[in-house]
Formats: sequence, structure tokens, C-alpha cells
Amino acid sequence: MSLDTEVPAPPPVSAPVPEAEDRELRKRERAFAHRDKWWGYAFIAPAGLGLAVFYLWPVVQTLYYSFTEWGAFGGTTWIGTANYDTLLHDAEFWQALGNTLLYTGLVLLGILLAMVLAVLLNLKGMRGTGVYRTLYFLPVVTMPAAVAVVWRWLYSGDVGILNQALDAVGIDGTYWVSDPDTVRFAVAAVGVWMTVGYNMILLLAGLQGIPQDYYEAAALDGAGRVRQFFSVTMPLLSPTLFFTTVLSVIQSLQVFDLIYLILGANTSVGVTNPAYGEGQTVVMLFFQKSFFDNQRGYGAAIVSVLFVLIMALTALQFRLQKKWVHYA
Repeated sequence: MSLDTEVPAPPPVSAPVPEAEDRELRKRERAFAHRDKWWGYAFIAPAGLGLAVFYLWPVVQTLYYSFTEWGAFGGTTWIGTANYDTLLHDAEFWQALGNTLLYTGLVLLGILLAMVLAVLLNLKGMRGTGVYRTLYFLPVVTMPAAVAVVWRWLYSGDVGILNQALDAVGIDGTYWVSDPDTVRFAVAAVGVWMTVGYNMILLLAGLQGIPQDYYEAAALDGAGRVRQFFSVTMPLLSPTLFFTTVLSVIQSLQVFDLIYLILGANTSVGVTNPAYGEGQTVVMLFFQKSFFDNQRGYGAAIVSVLFVLIMALTALQFRLQKKWVHYA
């Protein structure tokens, strides 16, 4: 080693911060953090206030009313768990609950159709994808009242297009929404038709978010299209599928206006559809008891049970998603 080689000078040693100055610096940092925290609270206060007033408080109020009985001219009387005792022995409630669960299950099967459509629209070289997306999504933004009117006409036993098409091939149709044997499946078909476009858009977004590198690597390993779908697409699409199923279950359990209008709304003389009981959902029963029979406490008990059921099924879905949902 040459004596002429320059040795780098050591870095300058910073002077130690005085203890008083360090305490002052920490104090300022805490003050800034405290101020930022309150600014955060201020920004979320309007949304939080709206959530508390229009969502949380009605839930608490409904739970309270479920333990009361309403008078004919207003006013409530505390009756404890009498409404829930009546609910447990109410055959109409259990039938409505069964109808709702069956409707939910059938609508969940529609996710398979949405997946098929999403996969087809995601194929390379597919033309007119924007047009197809719009056509499939139109039922989602259509008013349920308009959808109900159209489908009641399609399902009409006398002049419905469906029966006319069946008659053309020699098959006798039926009164689809007035027949107790077909009403559940008829309204579920409309529910699938209304939701398949929304689910398709979600699944299509999930498909387009999967990197092509995975498919190229699988192809190099000799995996065909079917193997790629089950080994690459399904695992990476599972978060989107999970989100879609959670939304579908919550929405289906709360269905009201679509089925209510298809079956025919109640009138002052009572139910006019002979299949109304076989198609009635839990929310429809709540509406009937609360606003037609003036049993608002009992109606509050019905929706309280539905609220607990939705929370329980959602929690179960989140628990089970650990077994089949893969987050990349």
C-alpha cells in the first residue's frame, strides 16, 4: 500500500441533541399527531353521523320494538319475548323463511352462469364485448317495478309469450306465478336474470386482473385450457367469487319489491294470488304484518330474526373463505 494513497476522512460526528430540545421535539410530534387525529375524525364525522342516524339507530329501535306490542292508535307496551314465542310457532313465518332460503340458493346458482359469460367475454379476439356487457348489465339498472310488469306479462297463463312458445312445440303451459308448484322457480329465474349482469361484470374484472404470466407458465408445463382454468383461474378468481357470493346472499335474503309485484300486491280484500304463500319472502311477511295487520311489534321481531340470520350467514361465509379463497 502506497504512502501517497489518500485515506478517506471519517464522517463528522453530529453533536448530541440536548435533552431539553429532544423533549420539545417529541412534544411537538405528539401535538401534530393529536391534531391530525382530530382532523381525521372531522372528515369522517358527516358519514359517521349519517350511518348512526339512518342505519345504527333504526337497528337498535327495531330490536326494542320487537319486544313490544303496538296499540291501534299508537303507543307501545312491553311484552318481553312474546313476539318471538309466537314466531317460533308461526307456520307462515317458517314457510316464508324456506321460500327466502330457496330463492337465495337458486340465485347463487346464477353465479355459475355469470362466470361462464365472463369467461366468454374475456376470450382474446372476442368482438363486441362492450355491446354484450351493456346488454347483460341493463337488467341491473332497470327498476324492479318495470321488470315485474314485463315478467308478469311473459309468465301470463293466457297471453304470455312463454306459454305461446311452449304451445308451438306441443307443450301445455301453466300459470307460472299463480301455480304453487312453479312460482318459486319462476321468481328465482327473474332474480337470476336481474343479477347475472352485475356478477358477470365483477367476475370479468377479476379475470382481467389475473396476469398472463401465470397462463404462459402453465402452458409451458403442458397444462391445457381446462387445467389452466381450474389450476390458475379459479384460485386467483376466488376473492372475487367470495365477494360476489357474500353480496348475492345479503341481497337475496332481503328481496321484496320484485317478488311482491310479480305475485301481485295485497289489496284491501286480502291476497288474490293462490300461490302467494308459496312465493312470499320474509320481508314480504314483515310488510304484511306491520302495515296491513298492524302488528308492528311482531313485524319488528321478524326483521330482527332476518338481521341475525344475515349476520350469521355472512360470518359463516367469512369463516369458510379461509378454506377456499386464495389471496395472491
